[in-house]
Amino acid sequence: MSEPLYNTRILRLAAEIPHFGRLDEPMGTARKVSPVCGSRVDADVDLDDEGRISRFAQEVRACALGQASSSLLGARVVGMSAAELRSAETALRRFLAEGDALPANWSELEIFAPARPHKARHASLLLAFEAAAAAAESAAANRAA
Repeated sequence: MSEPLYNTRILRLAAEIPHFGRLDEPMGTARKVSPVCGSRVDADVDLDDEGRISRFAQEVRACALGQASSSLLGARVVGMSAAELRSAETALRRFLAEGDALPANWSELEIFAPARPHKARHASLLLAFEAAAAAAESAAANRAA
């Protein structure tokens, strides 16, 4: 018997999204929208002198899976670089689509294993990672300009 797509842990994560809201005058911002379901994540970031996220905010309008993904990302995004965020996004994408193993430092994303056969849910699960990485890349580009 397969695991349920939604479970208590996912629902708890969805209800406790860290850094919910928006930043005033962020260095970088990005909006990502799922064309499949309309879920949306807006991410705002400020970077420190090393190009790592020093402040982060996210506004999430998504299903419980997208909210849970945003929660897991939000719990550890401060201190990450754009490259690290892109790497995490790629790892989650491959985990969902191809069943690749997750890196040890993102093992908590294993909770989304029941979503693998539900390809329409993958976009929502990836939104937070895509938005945070794009916002960090935008901030870095704004700094370099």
